Amino acid sequence: MLNSANAIEAAIVGSSGMAQRRAIAKAITLLESTRTDHRTQADALLTALLPHTGRSFRLGISGVPGVGKSTFIEALGLYLIAQGHRVAVLTIDPSSTVSGGSILGDKTRMERLSVHEKAYIRPSPSSGTLGGVAEKTREAMLVCEAAGYDVVIVETVGVGQSETAVAGMTDMFVLMQLPNAGDDLQAIKKGVMEIADLVVINKADLDRDAATRAQAQITSALRLFGHHGNPAHAEMLRAAHAEPGSPEAEVRFWQPQVMQLSALLGTGVDAFWASVLRFKQLQDANGKRATRREKQALSWMWERIDAGLKQAFRQHPAVRELLPDTIAQVAAGRLPASTAARQLLAAQASQAS
Repeated sequence: MLNSANAIEAAIVGSSGMAQRRAIAKAITLLESTRTDHRTQADALLTALLPHTGRSFRLGISGVPGVGKSTFIEALGLYLIAQGHRVAVLTIDPSSTVSGGSILGDKTRMERLSVHEKAYIRPSPSSGTLGGVAEKTREAMLVCEAAGYDVVIVETVGVGQSETAVAGMTDMFVLMQLPNAGDDLQAIKKGVMEIADLVVINKADLDRDAATRAQAQITSALRLFGHHGNPAHAEMLRAAHAEPGSPEAEVRFWQPQVMQLSALLGTGVDAFWASVLRFKQLQDANGKRATRREKQALSWMWERIDAGLKQAFRQHPAVRELLPDTIAQVAAGRLPASTAARQLLAAQASQAS
């Protein structure tokens, strides 16, 4: 079925063109497989590719449905390719809670970018994973990095206020907003906005006044976030009151910004990328990007441990024996759910000891 992990690794690292693209697709398919033998191959492949990863800039892009994420990513991708970059785009499509299927149609929205030889687009189903991303998005990102793509963009499903997982796997988190998306209080309520490094108001050409109001409201909300609980705020205050030209006057921390653009017209894309480069420069200079990646790697490890423990729990013989009757009692209202959970955990622990 799938080629060996060694053959896929060699094609990803050493090939180019269609041979490399096929190898990337096979690698991500292998990583997304739930078969035990495929998981063993996938672990070996990922370990072999790891020395070739880490050299790209990882950009997470999120926003509500209809904000224009795909249109913006295509405009940005084509702009970056013109600047000499290779761009990989990992898009996440929501899976149906009824059928379990996904349309995986984001690639069709990026017609020009999807056929470009210096771009690679991979849609994946969310498969019930919360947070706006897919379970294997991190692994897919590493595969693209090993293949030499120096900008990797992760586009989340259309999200609301709490789907923030993409910020935990990228170097920069961009939140896209619409003009007239809400008042000042709504902006402050959005938990997802607290962790945004850059907020982009798209479709600004439709209503310039509304876009300007939205920019002012969101800027005010971000300033409020920065004054409360931000460890960099003290240094920003010292810089603001320091003697001009002194070392203390240099702000070494990124302050979240808000900007307007129109992805459809392609206006503001160059300014957006200039802000991204400024962010990268500051984060590299103060060591924040390296620290962020270290924390993300450890978080990824614990996330996988949690998932593995849950799977092992469900497959435990004692749990599988008790589960049907326990489920029936909980469903019938004869047993509290919390008590049922403790009993099942105790059954697993007693056999394990």
